[in-house]
Order: sequence, then structure tokens, then C-alpha cells
Amino acid sequence: MLRIIEVEARLFVRDRLNSLFAVLFPSLLLLVLGAIPALREPSAEFGGLRFIDSYMSALVVFTLAFIGLQRVPTVVASYREKGVLRRLSTTPMHPARLLAGQMVVNFAAVILSVLLLMLVGYVVFGVDLPHHPLGLACAVVLGGAGTFALGLVIAALAPNARAAGGWATVVFMLLMFFGGVYLPRFMLPTAIQTIGSYSPPGVEALQQAWLGTAPDWRHLAIMGLVGLVAGTVAARTFRWE
Repeated sequence: MLRIIEVEARLFVRDRLNSLFAVLFPSLLLLVLGAIPALREPSAEFGGLRFIDSYMSALVVFTLAFIGLQRVPTVVASYREKGVLRRLSTTPMHPARLLAGQMVVNFAAVILSVLLLMLVGYVVFGVDLPHHPLGLACAVVLGGAGTFALGLVIAALAPNARAAGGWATVVFMLLMFFGGVYLPRFMLPTAIQTIGSYSPPGVEALQQAWLGTAPDWRHLAIMGLVGLVAGTVAARTFRWE
């Protein structure tokens, strides 16, 4: 297992363009948004907060969804397309170990990206650090587990990288919409906000933890259940070729 993680980590680092984009883009987007003076002014629409303060949770949503749905499925599907998985099938390694290796390496990238986002927000714009660190950690872990598990289902079923990319993009765009990345959540209908609260990556739990209260346990439980069910489906449906 350690050897698999080591190899996957090396491959992640070698894929410089996608890896750097996944880790750096949320922080770069925050810098761009923060350069707009109006977005640095407190607003009643955001409960007296600045737009950049309330948008931090959406940037974490982007990080989790991009790595979990845009990178993981295409990487595993490309292994299948290039015959890498067919070679691995001749070894005693169980498919679950390959999927677990992907989870560990890419989740480490998520943690690095979120920490960098917190640092940039605090140093450059004075954005408060998360008021409930433990709640944020739980939200990131469970929201990430649900999101990554959905990506692994796509990776398990897609015949090639092109198909994986297409299927993942559809799910990615839906989660971005429900997560308030395209539009601020207060502009969305109540039903859409509710769906976004319970669906991975869990924007409501992330925002609650960042702004000062413990996340709703029901949101965390549903995301954990999604991760468990989708992860099981991915492991059981995975095919080497």
C-alpha cells in the first residue's frame, strides 16, 4: 500500500500543469476577487461580511470537486485505456488498493490547497481563520470522502479517459451549482440551497465551520453515507479493462 501511494505521489507531481492548477487555482481566484474593491466591503446581503469572507467555503468546494471529479476519474480511466490496469491485473494487488492510493494522494493535495487558501486569505485580505477548526476538518474529510467516492465510481465504470472526463464534468458542474460557486447561495432558490447543504462537498457545513458554528451533524452524516455507499460501489464495480 505504501509503495502504491509513493508511486501515485510521484505521478501526481510529474503532472505539473494539472497538479499546480488543482492546488493553486483557489488561492489565485481569491486574489483576483479580492482585487475588486466592492468585494472587500461589508454587505448586508452577506450578513455584514465581505463577499470574499463568505466565498471562502465555495472555494473549498471547488478544490474538493475539481480534484475529486476532474482529476481522479480521468487518471484512473487513462490507466485503463493505456493498459496499465491490465498489467496490474496480473499481480496479487486488489483494485481497492489502487483506488485507496488515489484517495490518499489527491486528498493530501486538497489539504495543501485549503491550507494555502487560508494563508492567502488571512495574510492578504485579513479573512478570519476558521472559527471552528475541528468542524471544518470534519466537513472537509466527509465532504471530500463523498466527492472522491463519486469520482471513483466514474473511474471504475468509464472505459477511457475521454468518457471519464465527460461524465465527471457533468457531475462537477452540478456540484458547483449546488455549492454556490457559480452564484452566491442567497440568490438560489431554497430547494437548491437545501440540496447543496446535504450533497458533497457540503458547502453549508464548510461555511458554518468557517464562520463560527459547529456544522449540522445531519449534513456530515449524509455526506459520510454518500462516501460509504459510493466507495463500496466503486470497489465492487471496478474492472481492470
